[in-house]
Parts: sequence; C-alpha cells; structure tokens
Amino acid sequence: MLVVMNVYKPRKHKHLKLVYDADKINRDCNLPNVSTQKLVKPKNIDRRSREYLRPNEVKRLIAAAKSVGRNQLRDELLLLMMYRHGLRVNEALRLRWSDVDFETARLHVKRMKHGNDSVQPIYPEELKLLKKYKKETKHQTPWIFMSERGTVMSDDVVRTIILRAGEVADFDFPLHPHMLRHSCGYALAEKGTDTRRIQDYLGHKCITHTVRYTQLAPNRFDGLWD
Repeated sequence: MLVVMNVYKPRKHKHLKLVYDADKINRDCNLPNVSTQKLVKPKNIDRRSREYLRPNEVKRLIAAAKSVGRNQLRDELLLLMMYRHGLRVNEALRLRWSDVDFETARLHVKRMKHGNDSVQPIYPEELKLLKKYKKETKHQTPWIFMSERGTVMSDDVVRTIILRAGEVADFDFPLHPHMLRHSCGYALAEKGTDTRRIQDYLGHKCITHTVRYTQLAPNRFDGLWD
C-alpha cells in the first residue's frame, strides 16, 4: 500500500517531521497488518504550545537574524519593525520610505484585512537602524525592504528568514512571521496597556481579536492572594 504524503520539507527538529494522522484512515482497506494511516504535516497545536514569543525571546530571535545571511541589517530591521508595530508580513513588505517621518520619528502604518491605519512612534533604536539601512542600501526604491535583485521581498523569503533565525537561536518549536504580531500584542498586555489602546495600535476593527492578548497576560492575576 502506498503511503500518501503532502508536500513538506522537514527540518532538523523532530516536530517538523511528518507524523501519522489518526483522523485520516482509509476505511476501504481491509488488508491485514497494513497501516492505513497517512503521513501529514503536524498541526500547529502539535508543533508549538503557543503562538507568540516573550520579549526576551524576541530579542534572542533578532540577535540570531543579524548573525546569519548576507542581509543582516535588513533582516534585523525587518524583524524589529514587525514586532514593534505588530505588522503582518504584507504590511511590512508594503512599507515605503515615505511612510517614515525621520524628523518627528513617526511611522504611518497601513493595515490590511480592513484594519485601521495609524501613526506610531519610532523609538531611538529602530530609528537608528532605519537611518543606517537607508544609507547603506544599494537599491533606491520607494519600498523599504528589498531583495538582493532589487525587487520587493516575497512573504516566503520572510518566512525563511524567521524560520532560519529560530533554528539558529535554538528554539525548540518552529517560528513563523505572524508570531511577531502576536508577540507585540502580548508584550503590550503584559505592560498593563489598556485593551482599547492595544486594539487601536494593532488596527483591529473588532475588540474580540484584541482580548486574546489581555486574557493571557501573565500579570493579569497578580495580587489576588495578597
């Protein structure tokens, strides 16, 4: 009997390898001593216990990203901005230099999925990297994040950068770009930021999408037994 596998390239970690899926059983096969289960890509809940990184883990990830590859400054800036501004992949890749106000240190964030746009502060570390990257980049285009060929980066490249950085930083679960947006929400909730303010910062139309962060804030129940 042929075992059916979907297209998937396992990496060095066990959790990325194909696994048996007990939910997909071929009930028409009655051959004795033959497994009728299919090998499939592990589900997210089986690959990682959470979909966000803690602030110290984000620092670890960014440090790893700027230690490998040929575009270390670009990758460092990309991951930092995705985290600080809670950017989706395509929101980050759509950023233009005209969205950055260097004089007032402000960033015009344009949200996707019908989200609300906003103007957000750029903090000193991020502003310094932006100035350095703009000065050193060889591609003078309207867009900030470019590939080596001078074209706008693809979301697949961003996924590869983050997955590679996660492996270099020795995370024991696979990482993906949207985790940085979640990490932003959880970090703000941990600081005690008002839910409405987090909603506006992340551009959520509906506050129910924001509540998930405050529900898992580690300091939510502090002092209950004091």
